[in-house]
Parts: sequence; C-alpha cells; structure tokens
Amino acid sequence: MDPRELFLMQHAAVQSLAVGGNPLSAAERALGGVTDEQMRVRPREDLNSLTWILWHIARAEDILVNAAVAGRAQVWDDSWAKRTGVARRDFGIGMTSAEVTELTRVADLGALREYRDAVGRRTREVVGNFKDSDWGGDVAMPTLQQAAADGAFGSRGEQMVKAFTGRPRTGVLNGIALFHPAAHLGEAVTIRSAGGFGTGI
Repeated sequence: MDPRELFLMQHAAVQSLAVGGNPLSAAERALGGVTDEQMRVRPREDLNSLTWILWHIARAEDILVNAAVAGRAQVWDDSWAKRTGVARRDFGIGMTSAEVTELTRVADLGALREYRDAVGRRTREVVGNFKDSDWGGDVAMPTLQQAAADGAFGSRGEQMVKAFTGRPRTGVLNGIALFHPAAHLGEAVTIRSAGGFGTGI
C-alpha cells in the first residue's frame, strides 16, 4: 500500500459515508442518527455541541490542507459563509463559551454537513493528485501569512504562523485531516453520552 492509499483509507474513517464510503466511520457513528435538536445540545458549559465540532473540524481541515499545505483557495470561499449562516472565517481556537453557543444556534445544519463533505472531497482530490515529491517539504511561511491575513486564525494569526511554519507538510496533513477529527469525534461521543442520546458506538 502506497502513502496515498493509506492516507485515503484512514481519511475515510473520519468522513461521512458520502465522502469516504465507510458506513462504520467514526463520523457516521458520532454525527449520524441524531436530530437537529440533539446536534445543538451542549450538555454542560464546559462541553461543545456536535454542531460546533462539525464546523470546527471542517474549517480546520479546509484551512490547513488547502491554504497551508496545498497553497490554494479554501472551499469556504465558495459562498459557504452565506450558506451555513456562520460569518467567522477562523476555526474556533480561543472561542468563548458564549460564542460556541451562538454559532451552535445560528448554523444551518444541512449546509454545514454539505460543507464538511465538500472539504473532505477536496482533501481527497488534493492527496489523490499528489506526486511522490509532494509528500516531502515543509509548510511555508508565506502561505500561512496569507491565511492569517484572510482571517483563518482569528486573533491568533501570529501565533499560528509561527507554530506551523517549517513543519513537515505530511505531518500537518495527517495531523489536521486524520488525528484532529478523530480526537473531536471522540469528544462527540462524550457529548452524546452526557446529553442522554446514546454514544453512537
């Protein structure tokens, strides 16, 4: 199995059935089989909602795979702010509890699910077109600075540029498209359990 095949197989495990073709993916189990009302539940103030998690993992993958790794426009720029009803361009680091609640309230869940799928498909397209040389190299400062200027990192632009500049492209790709969503889908299980609507496992 080559790196591309391995990545795409693991990526399918954290994407919807429509994107990855895996009916037992962590995304299907954690974010499937719930009502829109349950998607908006925050069982405690120290927990996010499933809606926030869906938005956060989609935005993080969109920003860091497209803007940072691939040096191309984000999927978000295709009018997804208007479609989802979420105006902010970052991916939520440093959000207050009140901001999480407000995003949870206003987000159009149908559009948000479509956006998450569009991001997943774009990532698979990017990696599917990788040449052997694309697996090497580091994330360049100019692409991160442009993302920061576009509002991708909110008020933490300088910190994020510094944190990601020079990191191996493959490490950022795997970290943000595989490990990051897996961790938050685990968080979703906690939210479902605390909310009393099953774990999805």
